[in-house]
Amino acid sequence: MTDATETFSAVAAEKAARRERMFQRINRASRWLDALGLAWLTPILRIAAGDSLSEQLSELKRVLIIPLIGIVVFILAWGVLAPKVQTSLGAIPGPVEVSQQAGALWQDYLDERAKARAFYVRQDERNAKLVAEGHPDRVKERAYTGRPTYLDQIGTSLLTVGLGFIIGTLIAVPVGIASGLSKTFNGAINPLIQIFKPVSPLAWLPIVTMIVSALYVDPMDWLPKSMVISAITVTLCSLWPTLINTAVGVASIDKDLVNVGKVLQLSTGTTIRKLVLPSALPLIFTGLRLSLGVGWMVLIAAEMLAQNPGLGKFVWDEFQNGSSTSLARIMVAVITIGIIGFVLDRIMYALQSAFTFSTNR
Repeated sequence: MTDATETFSAVAAEKAARRERMFQRINRASRWLDALGLAWLTPILRIAAGDSLSEQLSELKRVLIIPLIGIVVFILAWGVLAPKVQTSLGAIPGPVEVSQQAGALWQDYLDERAKARAFYVRQDERNAKLVAEGHPDRVKERAYTGRPTYLDQIGTSLLTVGLGFIIGTLIAVPVGIASGLSKTFNGAINPLIQIFKPVSPLAWLPIVTMIVSALYVDPMDWLPKSMVISAITVTLCSLWPTLINTAVGVASIDKDLVNVGKVLQLSTGTTIRKLVLPSALPLIFTGLRLSLGVGWMVLIAAEMLAQNPGLGKFVWDEFQNGSSTSLARIMVAVITIGIIGFVLDRIMYALQSAFTFSTNR
């Protein structure tokens, strides 16, 4: 009887230990799920692991069910109210019409890719025939030059905002570090920040266009002039949150750390790498998230005004087109812009969680 009791106790202890390890893994995963906008998976995993059902259902209600109810109510209100508003392009399209146009844009992309594949097949057949006939000198390789699809324009916008964001980060972080470390430098640069920070992309765009057109005379195929113009406009409007947050983060680090660096006679570069950056990273990443959000908004306006390829130009072209489907397609673009902005913010938050783990642990 004693052996059976001991065996039962051992099995129960093993089950409890496995359950505890499972909850530890879920706790570690929950941080990343939250960073990626998937916090609703955590209570589901806890329920599957045997946690309190009522407690986890309450959490699931908070993070999933209530947000879904809000979305459903919005869609229903949109579907009911939209047809009652008449514009020069007809009634405001409802969710059904917008989803239909989203499907049509996806089909346009598939059709264009099929045309591109057919073009390259014909080109290969033609070149093979010329080689077989003994005319290899007449072989030519041409790139397909079909019209850009909606997905192509999304890709162009993402590349452009990425380029502008990287340039802005390379400028803002070093300047912000110098501003945070030196009161003299901060005093010199602060008036410039206050003057240029509020400037609209509408004001920067013509100046940037003229300067890039004068200096970037021979544009490279992989970096067209239109992308450079939009990227620099994004840089000029979005670098300020990163610069300011970096300066604040560096200026607010523990002075004892700086004194330790002086005692150890660390070089400036080593002090920044080992002491300053680790302490200031949370605020730097907060600035980066803000800058990326600002840059994405600025980009759409810049593309629309300058007629540069991307989502902004797509919206303007559809507005100018004035067809019966234009308004629905514009709304598809609006939803796309919002979703991409959310995803970009989640990516930056995940990176912040990864690089500032010890700070937030």
